[in-house]
Amino acid sequence: MAHAFSSIDELGEGYGFRSVRRALGVSAFGANVVVMPPRYDGFNHFHELQDELYFVHSGTARVEVAGETRELGPGGLVHVESTTPRKVSNAGDDDLVLLVVGGKGGYVERDGHMVDPVDVERRAAFGKS
Repeated sequence: MAHAFSSIDELGEGYGFRSVRRALGVSAFGANVVVMPPRYDGFNHFHELQDELYFVHSGTARVEVAGETRELGPGGLVHVESTTPRKVSNAGDDDLVLLVVGGKGGYVERDGHMVDPVDVERRAAFGKS
Protein backbone atom coordinates (compact mmCIF):
# COMPACT_ATOMS: atom_id res chain seq x y z
CA MET A 1 0.00 0.00 0.00
CA ALA A 2 1.58 3.31 -1.10
CA HIS A 3 -0.47 5.46 1.28
CA ALA A 4 -3.29 5.32 3.81
CA PHE A 5 -5.38 7.78 5.81
CA SER A 6 -6.99 7.42 9.22
CA SER A 7 -7.73 9.31 12.42
CA ILE A 8 -7.30 8.62 16.11
CA ASP A 9 -11.04 7.95 16.43
CA GLU A 10 -10.97 5.48 13.53
CA LEU A 11 -8.18 3.51 15.24
CA GLY A 12 -10.40 2.48 18.13
CA GLU A 13 -12.10 3.70 21.24
CA GLY A 14 -11.56 3.62 24.94
CA TYR A 15 -8.29 3.60 26.82
CA GLY A 16 -5.10 1.83 25.87
CA PHE A 17 -3.07 1.35 22.70
CA ARG A 18 -4.31 2.01 19.17
CA SER A 19 -2.00 0.64 16.47
CA VAL A 20 -1.22 3.29 13.88
CA ARG A 21 1.32 1.02 12.18
CA ARG A 22 -1.07 -1.84 11.57
CA ALA A 23 -4.01 0.36 10.53
CA LEU A 24 -1.99 2.37 8.03
CA GLY A 25 0.42 -0.34 6.88
CA VAL A 26 3.56 1.34 8.25
CA SER A 27 6.58 -0.97 8.10
CA ALA A 28 9.57 1.39 8.54
CA PHE A 29 8.93 2.25 12.21
CA GLY A 30 6.52 1.57 15.04
CA ALA A 31 3.67 3.97 15.75
CA ASN A 32 0.88 3.87 18.31
CA VAL A 33 -1.60 6.24 19.84
CA VAL A 34 -1.93 5.78 23.59
CA VAL A 35 -5.00 7.09 25.40
CA MET A 36 -4.88 7.29 29.21
CA PRO A 37 -7.71 8.24 31.58
CA PRO A 38 -7.29 11.20 33.95
CA ARG A 39 -4.56 10.77 36.60
CA TYR A 40 -3.53 7.34 35.22
CA ASP A 41 -0.19 6.12 36.58
CA GLY A 42 1.85 4.79 33.63
CA PHE A 43 4.38 1.96 33.37
CA ASN A 44 8.10 2.20 34.05
CA HIS A 45 9.67 0.43 31.07
CA PHE A 46 12.52 0.37 28.56
CA HIS A 47 13.20 -1.24 25.20
CA GLU A 48 16.07 -3.40 24.03
CA LEU A 49 16.32 -1.89 20.55
CA GLN A 50 13.95 0.93 19.73
CA ASP A 51 14.16 4.57 20.68
CA GLU A 52 10.82 6.26 21.28
CA LEU A 53 9.50 9.71 20.47
CA TYR A 54 6.42 10.81 22.39
CA PHE A 55 4.18 13.63 21.13
CA VAL A 56 1.39 14.99 23.33
CA HIS A 57 -1.69 15.44 21.16
CA SER A 58 -3.98 16.46 24.04
CA GLY A 59 -3.95 16.40 27.81
CA THR A 60 -1.00 16.65 30.19
CA ALA A 61 1.72 14.00 30.31
CA ARG A 62 4.08 13.48 33.22
CA VAL A 63 7.32 11.99 31.94
CA GLU A 64 9.82 10.49 34.36
CA VAL A 65 13.20 9.65 32.83
CA ALA A 66 16.76 9.51 34.20
CA GLY A 67 15.83 11.15 37.52
CA GLU A 68 14.02 14.02 35.82
CA THR A 69 10.27 14.63 35.82
CA ARG A 70 8.55 16.98 33.38
CA GLU A 71 4.96 17.82 32.57
CA LEU A 72 4.21 18.28 28.88
CA GLY A 73 1.06 19.75 27.41
CA PRO A 74 -0.30 19.66 23.85
CA GLY A 75 2.54 19.89 21.38
CA GLY A 76 5.09 18.62 23.93
CA LEU A 77 7.77 16.20 22.76
CA VAL A 78 10.26 13.89 24.44
CA HIS A 79 12.72 11.43 22.90
CA VAL A 80 14.05 8.53 24.97
CA GLU A 81 16.81 6.18 23.85
CA SER A 82 15.95 2.50 23.86
CA THR A 83 17.49 1.18 27.07
CA THR A 84 16.73 4.25 29.18
CA PRO A 85 13.87 3.49 31.60
CA ARG A 86 10.93 5.86 31.27
CA LYS A 87 7.46 6.28 32.69
CA VAL A 88 4.71 8.32 31.05
CA SER A 89 1.58 9.04 33.09
CA ASN A 90 -1.47 11.27 32.80
CA ALA A 91 -0.90 14.25 35.10
CA GLY A 92 -4.18 15.94 34.25
CA ASP A 93 -7.91 15.82 34.80
CA ASP A 94 -8.64 15.12 31.12
CA ASP A 95 -7.76 12.20 28.88
CA LEU A 96 -4.13 12.09 27.72
CA VAL A 97 -3.64 11.29 24.04
CA LEU A 98 -0.07 10.51 22.93
CA LEU A 99 1.44 9.60 19.58
CA VAL A 100 4.38 7.28 20.20
CA VAL A 101 6.82 6.56 17.38
CA GLY A 102 9.52 3.92 17.82
CA GLY A 103 12.45 3.05 15.61
CA LYS A 104 15.98 1.75 15.40
CA GLY A 105 18.81 1.85 12.95
CA GLY A 106 19.49 5.56 12.71
CA TYR A 107 18.54 8.59 10.74
CA VAL A 108 17.95 8.40 7.01
CA GLU A 109 19.67 11.41 5.43
CA ARG A 110 17.50 13.87 3.57
CA ASP A 111 16.36 12.02 0.52
CA GLY A 112 13.31 14.03 -0.58
CA HIS A 113 12.93 15.17 -4.18
CA MET A 114 10.46 17.60 -5.70
CA VAL A 115 8.12 16.05 -8.23
CA ASP A 116 7.35 19.38 -9.93
CA PRO A 117 10.42 21.52 -10.81
CA VAL A 118 8.39 24.63 -9.93
CA ASP A 119 8.42 23.50 -6.30
CA VAL A 120 12.23 23.48 -6.02
CA GLU A 121 12.48 27.26 -5.57
CA ARG A 122 9.34 27.41 -3.44
CA ARG A 123 10.74 24.71 -1.11
CA ALA A 124 14.10 26.47 -0.81
CA ALA A 125 12.33 29.68 0.25
CA PHE A 126 9.86 28.00 2.62
CA GLY A 127 10.24 29.29 6.18
CA LYS A 128 12.99 31.78 5.35
CA SER A 129 11.00 34.99 5.76
